[in-house]
Amino acid sequence: MTAELVRGQNHPLPHSRLEIRVTAGAPVMACATLGDDRGTVLGIEWVAHPGSPTLPGIEVSRQAAAGLRFHVDLEAVPDRAHLVHVLLALPEGVGGPARFGTTAAPFAAVTATDGTEIASFTITGLEAESAVVALELYRRQGAWKVRAVGQGYAGGLAELFGDQGLPGAREFAAGIQEAVARHMASAIQAPLTGTPDGVRVRSDRSATATQPGQTAAGAAGAAGASPGGSSATGATPHQRPGTPGQPTGPADGQGQQPAAAAHGTSGGRVNYTHPRRQTTAPPTPPPASPPAQPGQTPRPVAGDATGWSMEERLYNQVWGMFEDLARATAAYRSAVDFAESRMDQELDRVLSDPRSRIGGTGDAAREVARAKRDQLTDQAREALDRDLGQLAAESDVVEPALPPAYARWDNPVWHAYRVPMDNPMALRLGDLHLPERTDLRIPMLVRLPLERGLWIDSGRSGSEAALMLDEGQLRRLAMDNAVGHAARLLAAYPPGEFTVHVIDAAGSAAMSLAPLVGAGVLSQPPASGAAGVSSVLAKLTQRVDLVQMAIRGGAADSLPPDLDTGEQLLIVNDFPHGFDDRAVTQLRYLADEGPAVGVHLMMVADREDASAYGPVLDPLWRSLLRITPVADDHLADPWVGHAWTFEPLTMPPGSQILRRVLEQVAEARRAWRR
Repeated sequence: MTAELVRGQNHPLPHSRLEIRVTAGAPVMACATLGDDRGTVLGIEWVAHPGSPTLPGIEVSRQAAAGLRFHVDLEAVPDRAHLVHVLLALPEGVGGPARFGTTAAPFAAVTATDGTEIASFTITGLEAESAVVALELYRRQGAWKVRAVGQGYAGGLAELFGDQGLPGAREFAAGIQEAVARHMASAIQAPLTGTPDGVRVRSDRSATATQPGQTAAGAAGAAGASPGGSSATGATPHQRPGTPGQPTGPADGQGQQPAAAAHGTSGGRVNYTHPRRQTTAPPTPPPASPPAQPGQTPRPVAGDATGWSMEERLYNQVWGMFEDLARATAAYRSAVDFAESRMDQELDRVLSDPRSRIGGTGDAAREVARAKRDQLTDQAREALDRDLGQLAAESDVVEPALPPAYARWDNPVWHAYRVPMDNPMALRLGDLHLPERTDLRIPMLVRLPLERGLWIDSGRSGSEAALMLDEGQLRRLAMDNAVGHAARLLAAYPPGEFTVHVIDAAGSAAMSLAPLVGAGVLSQPPASGAAGVSSVLAKLTQRVDLVQMAIRGGAADSLPPDLDTGEQLLIVNDFPHGFDDRAVTQLRYLADEGPAVGVHLMMVADREDASAYGPVLDPLWRSLLRITPVADDHLADPWVGHAWTFEPLTMPPGSQILRRVLEQVAEARRAWRR
């Protein structure tokens, strides 16, 4: 799975032929430089740029664009070159942004030639800089690695080239800028709902990207949902301490995933690409594990992964646990398959000779082959049990330390809940487990803001748990689940940063919606009837249009003063009841265009109910992350081929925690409005 790097972090490159895909919030130009063992660029012949896009082993894009590709063949890089720097710069004198601080954070992904993502880096923390060293590929003991750099230069390419020791840096940079400016008429404008070539966009979050002409939803759905909550996506790996060389962990995040909450900043920007997080300091070092006795495994510690904060360290640790469980189980299953295959081969060899079938020779051969099979299987199970035991011990330590947005409803952290002042990083949707040990459950975390909508399937999907319930019970459970997720989102965001709308066209979810309605945390009462559906959809569609136009024009300060620029969640119950063709079109528009501008969709529906629309709604379903109100093993993991069982979060019987949390949220919202 992908290693999501932070500044200064490195990652091994398993392939020599690579692509580096870059997406940005405005057209940027790509350059690459080769450096010697001291990092010095010896001359302009060691620079690839739009006017001269090729070097031995390196090719860059010929024009400025919001989506770029670098083609790299490390075996063809000259022996004298020890470093390859990947550079991005804003074109000058063409009317575009003059500094990276006014655009969405650039995102770079290193991929194999088949598109498999190896590592990614979101270049946050840029302000006055107009050029940046995004990544560094470097030789180390005969192998190549990639390092996330993110070093920006307010003086642009001239200052960057000068820092790398290039002679005549200022004149050379001016020539590149002039050549690019002449071709800016064909530059690709910044995408609003996705990016070209299927590249995911992340800032501190993950984002779904699209093929040209394909909706963001369709691209994500076509890839399938991963246990991380994104299409092979959601996973956002990190390097786990104590497991050198193993890429681990999560989401993007499978991942896609858009931005954090809308913030007004100086200059009137509306920022949906990343939260305000400190990104200039090195990551907080993880806590040291308690010393282990000789021959014993070190005791696990909550937050032992890298990250800028305890919240991020716990997020990375959870995804590390997910990847470790996936790896350990995959190794066990592979060993069992090998043992079975070896037994079959040995029996085929012995029994292919007719003489061995006479007397007890064949029976003896079978016993020997089975004994070998059982020995290999027992060894594999012993190794698996050891790994699962370590993960269970780690889970016992991590679970109590999780913040509310990551915690189950029965976690004591909810009893000490206070309304936060910072935007959350991720949200827990449920738990994941595999059949080898069903009691070992890994939190399913998705990055926030949601990069794609959620579909809570209220149909009898075929799982044993769903088939045991009647349709009415299943629909009630699905809506209860939606209310729980909405409550967790409201509780995770600061006051005024998150708004929930509800469409309940038939009014059938009044009992499930009672906690939200009673606490007064909804923007308005649940909409019912055709008129209510039309009103809510028109309001949110208009908001998407206005914010899109403001972002395109760089005029966020011109938005109407009464426009709620906080993130929006629309819960739709029992779709398509109450929806005409126009309303369906608006809903699809919100699913495709909404996430990029802070409008998110949560559908509670049975897909069979919408079958009358035919295939026209297929892109809508594919755009949403499907979860279930009961246990179901529908989450496919294309990385190792597992089918993960998803367990929804449930409220402890008789618990009043939901009511108390929503009361605090409501009180904080009232105080914020005063």
